[in-house]
Amino acid sequence: MAQVPPQTHALSGLPALAHAHWQTACDALARLYSDRPDYSAAMAELERRVINARSARPQVLNELDASRQHVPDWYLKPGRPAYCTYIDRFGKTLVGTSQHLDYLKELNIGIFHPLPLLKPREGNSDGGFAVADYRQTDPRLGGFDDLKQLAADLRDRDMSLVLDMVLNHTAKEHDWAQKQLSGDPAFQDFYIVLKSQTEVDAWEASLQDVFPDTAPGSFTYVPEASGWVWTTFYPFQWDLNYANPRVFTEMVDVLFYLANAGVEGFRLDSTAYLWKRKGTISRNLPETHDILRAFRALLSIVAPSVFLLAEAIESLDAVLPFFGTPQNPECDLAYNNGVMTALWGALADQKTDILQSVIAKTTAKPAHGQWLNYVRCHDDIIWLALADSVPMNRLQRWADFYAGKDSYAKGLSFQAPEGFPASGCGMAASLCGGLDDPQALDRLKLLYGVTYALDGVPLLYMGDEIGLENFEAFRDAPALRDEIRWLHRPDMDWGLAEKRRDAATPQGQMFDYLKTLSRRLKDLNLASGITVVETPLSSVLWFERPSAQGRFVCVANFSDATVTITPPGRVIVGADGAVLPPYALYWYIAEA
Repeated sequence: MAQVPPQTHALSGLPALAHAHWQTACDALARLYSDRPDYSAAMAELERRVINARSARPQVLNELDASRQHVPDWYLKPGRPAYCTYIDRFGKTLVGTSQHLDYLKELNIGIFHPLPLLKPREGNSDGGFAVADYRQTDPRLGGFDDLKQLAADLRDRDMSLVLDMVLNHTAKEHDWAQKQLSGDPAFQDFYIVLKSQTEVDAWEASLQDVFPDTAPGSFTYVPEASGWVWTTFYPFQWDLNYANPRVFTEMVDVLFYLANAGVEGFRLDSTAYLWKRKGTISRNLPETHDILRAFRALLSIVAPSVFLLAEAIESLDAVLPFFGTPQNPECDLAYNNGVMTALWGALADQKTDILQSVIAKTTAKPAHGQWLNYVRCHDDIIWLALADSVPMNRLQRWADFYAGKDSYAKGLSFQAPEGFPASGCGMAASLCGGLDDPQALDRLKLLYGVTYALDGVPLLYMGDEIGLENFEAFRDAPALRDEIRWLHRPDMDWGLAEKRRDAATPQGQMFDYLKTLSRRLKDLNLASGITVVETPLSSVLWFERPSAQGRFVCVANFSDATVTITPPGRVIVGADGAVLPPYALYWYIAEA
């Protein structure tokens, strides 16, 4: 790479810290693009976009940034979980969703994360992840002004809006793709197009299919493009070419636009896939981390309190680098998918060895990074994410268990690359046996009790708070039936949610349990850090965290048998005593 002197653009009127962030971005982008003849022009255009976005930031958001200046991890609100849902499944529209915010307030929600709501392509859009326009909302949900109003309504309740940002690809109908096809010189090479089958075969030799059953291969022949377009996921999702600096500039400008509309955090979808290199799996490459480092630095100039959440469903060793370093941060949070997967494995095996090991390994994160801890989400449970630490036969046993083979679980198999166990689908309550199983609610409480107790931000997936079960009706909808993951993307049952007020119902018990967990966490205000404690009981998970009130201790019994322990302190969640019934979880405060 050619040596490039440090950028000295003035960024007139911005504070000194902005200049430091600008230099961080310039250093990262120089590593990516300095050999290109258009590098200087690209940097000048990027500087212009940064200055324009910074000057366009509304005063109310500037004030929000200022209030959080000395609390960079403001999203770590004790007892304030995140809540994830599809807008149309939850409130039908953006306006309708605003009318349900008091429901979220009952659960002490601090972060509201609707799944993709930007304008998708018509027809199959992979659940909204095929974006046709990043600057418009899905018209079925409402207009962009409705989105800004939702963000404001959330702020009024001390909640924050987080949006999905699909970075790796767009819908083939996106204006950028259409302009590349039309020969517009400003949009050439926005997407990766190979001109021969020989080239395709050379790349494919090292790649791994994401959807081997429904969308095999990573390329799609497109006659209008006179070649094979890179399509990691589905043929209608075209991978962006981040080797072109204009792609980076356009995408960061979209982040600025949405942040200035009131978005306070971004879930960066498919972060592992951004950079491609022949002869590699084209995931988790160093260049990807430079892209994220530059995104983080530039957002710190325009919207400094906005956080980035990495959606990297990879092995733990591959996920940890997405936090970056204290000197060069990337994402502020990352999905704790290893622990999530191990939670389900522990429940299937009634054995916590893998779970203990994975939790212990998560402590290797840097201090500035935080985990987003979750039980379920809109996606499948990808067992191969633990393939580097769990024998394949054990992963296969978990996959079979949650597909309902000789088990209580009511789930379905999805797909996986050849040689790996198929990932699993299903709502958490159904994977725990369904509410007609007398132990299902205890299992569900166990999983959430552990998740809320972990170091980081807990995430609540829509419907789990009332034990909502599988959306079996997806099979009857022509637009959904070919995508098994709709099994765990149900419509919110607001009639069932009314039962949350009745303590005699499963809905009331689960809802009240989650409220109790949040209240306890708010009172405790736990410090960061976690220590796993081994016990002679193979079914018991025991970990501790520091607290101003004394050591916080979480003890969980993952078996269907009663176990006895020596109580480590005062019980604050669970029954009093040393006996842990099947699937019981206790929280303690130990003064010593």
